[in-house]
Amino acid sequence: MHPTDPALGPGLLHAPWRLAYLESLGESEKKAGGQPSSGSFLRDYWLDPSGDEKNHVIVRTAHGMVLLNAFPYANGHLLVALGEARPRLLDYDAAQRAALWRLTDLAADLLEVALEPQGVNVGVNQGRAAGAGVPGHLHVHLVPRWGGDVNFTTTVAKVRVIPSSLEAMAKRMRESWKKVAGRWAE
Repeated sequence: MHPTDPALGPGLLHAPWRLAYLESLGESEKKAGGQPSSGSFLRDYWLDPSGDEKNHVIVRTAHGMVLLNAFPYANGHLLVALGEARPRLLDYDAAQRAALWRLTDLAADLLEVALEPQGVNVGVNQGRAAGAGVPGHLHVHLVPRWGGDVNFTTTVAKVRVIPSSLEAMAKRMRESWKKVAGRWAE
C-alpha cells in the first residue's frame, strides 16, 4: 500500500500545537527539586492539587477526582479516578469501590448539566489487553454522545473532529459544577 492510500487515512496531519506538549513531557522532572513521576499521571495529578486548573481537574473530593481526558473521543470526555492507584477494580475495598461509583455518578450528572448529551458511554478498561492506557491506575471513562457525532469525517478520513479546546471545555464544566455541587456535598 502507498502511504497516501485513503484506506490508511491522511499521509500527513499537521498539528503544530503539539510541540509544546511534547517538549513539556518530563519537564517537572528536569527542574531542580522536581518530583519524579509516579508512573501514573492520575496519581501525579492527585498529589498536586495546585495543578488542578492546568491539568483540567474539574472536581476533587476526599477520595478522588473527575477530570477531562486530554485525548478525548468526544468533547467533554471525562475520567474518574480515586487518589490511590490500583490496577484492578477488585484491588480496591468495598468502600473505595463505592467512592469510585459515587464519583462516576457525580461525573454523569455533571456531563448531563454541562452538555445535555443524548447518551453517555461509561466504561472501565482494566489491564493493557483491555485497552487501559494507564494499567496501574484504574479509572472510569464517561464519553458524552449525540446522534451523528461519529460522522463521515471519522469514516472517510479516519480522523475525529473535536470542536472545542480543553480549556474552553474545562471552563464550561467548572461553571456547570457550580450548579450541581450542592447535590454532591460529602
